[in-house]
Amino acid sequence: MASWNPDAPCSCDCFVSVPPASAVPAVIFAKNSDRPRDEVQEVVFIPASTHAPGSRLQCTYIEVDQVSKTHAVILSRPSWLWGAEMGANEHGVCIGNEAVWTKEPVGEGEALLGMDLLRLALERSRSALEALHVIAGLLERYGQGGSCREDPAPFCYHNTFLLADRMEAWVLETAGRLWAAQRIQEGARNISNQLSIGTDISAEHSELRTHARAQGWWGGQSTFDFAQVFSLTQQPVRMEAAKARFQAGRELLRQHQGGITAEVMMGILRNKESGICMDSGGFRTMASMVSILPRDPAQPCVHFLTATPDPSRSVFKPFIFGAGVAQAPQVLSPTFGAQDPVRTQPRFQTQVDRRHTLYRGHQVALGLMEKEQDRGQQLRQKQRDLEQEGLEAVRGLLAGEWAPPPQELGALFQTFVERESQVYA
Repeated sequence: MASWNPDAPCSCDCFVSVPPASAVPAVIFAKNSDRPRDEVQEVVFIPASTHAPGSRLQCTYIEVDQVSKTHAVILSRPSWLWGAEMGANEHGVCIGNEAVWTKEPVGEGEALLGMDLLRLALERSRSALEALHVIAGLLERYGQGGSCREDPAPFCYHNTFLLADRMEAWVLETAGRLWAAQRIQEGARNISNQLSIGTDISAEHSELRTHARAQGWWGGQSTFDFAQVFSLTQQPVRMEAAKARFQAGRELLRQHQGGITAEVMMGILRNKESGICMDSGGFRTMASMVSILPRDPAQPCVHFLTATPDPSRSVFKPFIFGAGVAQAPQVLSPTFGAQDPVRTQPRFQTQVDRRHTLYRGHQVALGLMEKEQDRGQQLRQKQRDLEQEGLEAVRGLLAGEWAPPPQELGALFQTFVERESQVYA
């Protein structure tokens, strides 16, 4: 494993556009998942399911009570853990999470990871607001904690979340079991590894302000500013770097206000100058996602996922829930059962090869792009052409110009994964 510097950039960026910021009558969601550069991220489809009363559910580190029914989800996740960095469910709910450090201490005790909370919320909610309540309830009962990296040295943080559905979005920021949330009913918003909710708080933990007063962080007389009260007084280097990315992301959204589309969001995620498309030291953008959530419930939500690192040299492939949806094996990592280093004690003492088929092919392609200019340009052009086909197909679908059989629509992601695999063969 690559060594980790605690002051190195440890980042992610999430974006959302709510009409009238969007160019179309839809909420547009996007995220770059920036993770250790030797980590593999897979795309996993999990169908809806029912569960017997009293069932228990094993998450990354701990068990929780299972609910009677879980919704179908598509997840982009580090392949060693149970939760996910980003994903969507069959009801058009999308969530992305970010690491954050606050005045509340981050313990190394194992609880729910922020990524576990994200998946649990997707499996249990029909709206962004319901997902927020799911996460708040789980935080209250189980807390958050545990190493977020596949390495013997613990790497722990708390989380912020961007939650979206067809109608609105919510920013949910946590500090231990405490939290504050902001409702986004119009306009564009981004989050980036720092607290960003100030005085515009739409909902909060019942003990948030009393705790702040008890700690001496807020006197109770001035207007309560969550970010100001709970942010670290002395920010570590990694969070100072996140400030610049946050400002750059906000400016990119402002520049496209009223004209934001899925393609615009993909362009923002590919922006290297701002650091949003990250390749810095031990961290890199390992997977990306963009979703179109139409206001019209008769139209399907469309989720574009890369399943490979560096969105500037990856293909966003469309996924749509429906009949015929199945797991694409090329983006599924191998499993190791009880011998997995995350399951054995002490954890992470050995390494295993988690690379899936598409990741392997893409890594070879990246090498060619860097070393052989002509061949690399040809590969990149094939990637662009394939992605453009997907975008045009989705445009036709949402405009009512293309109406494929349900089975074909459900197999769309699998089809594009297979075609991308052929590009790298």
